Parts: sequence; C-alpha cells; structure tokens
Amino acid sequence: MEMHLHVIGVLLILLALVHIFFPSYFEWKKELQMLSTINKEMMVVHTLFIALTVFLMGVLCLTSAQELTETVFGQRIAFGIAAFWIVRLLIQLFGYSSILWKGKRFETVIHILFTVLWFYISTVFVLVALGRSNECVIFF
Repeated sequence: MEMHLHVIGVLLILLALVHIFFPSYFEWKKELQMLSTINKEMMVVHTLFIALTVFLMGVLCLTSAQELTETVFGQRIAFGIAAFWIVRLLIQLFGYSSILWKGKRFETVIHILFTVLWFYISTVFVLVALGRSNECVIFF
C-alpha cells in the first residue's frame, strides 16, 4: 500500500506543478478580461490554493505513507483526502459538459486519463481510511 501512496504522491506533486501553466494554456489574460477584478483574482487565488493543497497531499503521501496506513489518525486523514478525491471524480463525471471533450481526440484522452486517476486515488484513500491497506495490493 505504501508503494501506491508514493506513486500517488509523485503524481499529485506533478499535477500541482502543472497548474503553473494553466494561465497561459487556458489564455486567462484574454479569457478573464471580461470578468470583474474580484472574479479574476478569485480564479487565480483559488487555482493557487488548489495547487498548494494538491502539492501538500503529494508531500504527505511521500513522507508519511506508513503513518497514513498504520495509525488511526492517518486513517482519519485518509478519509478526508478520500472525500476530496471522490468529489473530484464525481465532478469529472457529472460536472463538466461532455461538449468539452466529445469528438475531440486529445480532450477525450485527457478526460479518460483524469477519470482513471481520480478513481485510483479515491480507491487507495478509501482503502487506507477503512484500514484495508493489504487489500489494495490485491486490488491493484
């Protein structure tokens, strides 16, 4: 199980770092022009804090995998992280319009990859939260 948490840790840190490129990739300078100052700043600040949260989750997975799997406190933390990623998975499946990815090869691949990633992360953290770390080795 600790191996899965280490893999997730690396993936989350990489995901957090990808947020650096969001403003240019999504052309925020142009796209956010029509928004009020508060909405523009909220977009940037919330993106920064999501990236920071994801980064810190990754660091936690890399530095404290044993504590997450072997202590009650770690399992409680895993429960909270599982809830975060389950909600993210549900948003991936039901929150985004399929117009954004259907019929577009690259966007469809990204949609599927992130759906699988959110499912993997959610499953690992649910198993850790339930104290079923050994079952994850069999499951994956």
